[in-house]
Amino acid sequence: EVQLVESGGGLVQAGESLRLTCAASGFTFGDYAIGWFRQVPGKEREGISCIHTSDGTTYYANSVKGRFTISSDNAKNTMYLQMDSLKPEDTAVYYCAAPSPVLGTYLSPRFYCTSPPGDYDYWGQGTQVTVSS
Repeated sequence: EVQLVESGGGLVQAGESLRLTCAASGFTFGDYAIGWFRQVPGKEREGISCIHTSDGTTYYANSVKGRFTISSDNAKNTMYLQMDSLKPEDTAVYYCAAPSPVLGTYLSPRFYCTSPPGDYDYWGQGTQVTVSS
């Protein structure tokens, strides 16, 4: 079964850094679109960065571009999000997510990150990131 487990969240001060990790299993990780989303209370879940693991193509939301870096280690079925220069507005629950295995190979990172959540998407349980000013 598809499994996604996030880790690495915590409490930091503005300007500091965190690295989130997503451990994945149950699908062909090395040829797949996968990404990071975040959500704050009362707001829609936002796609912030996605990657296609076959060629390293990436997408970043404007809110994080230049500060966050997405990467994958295909040998370990693991995705990372390096978050630098964190701001209080980055405070959210961060989720890793993957589309249905039927579509995952064919979706671009931009399309996956900017599309509304689908009924057949897979999500981790989330990890809290809190940035104090």
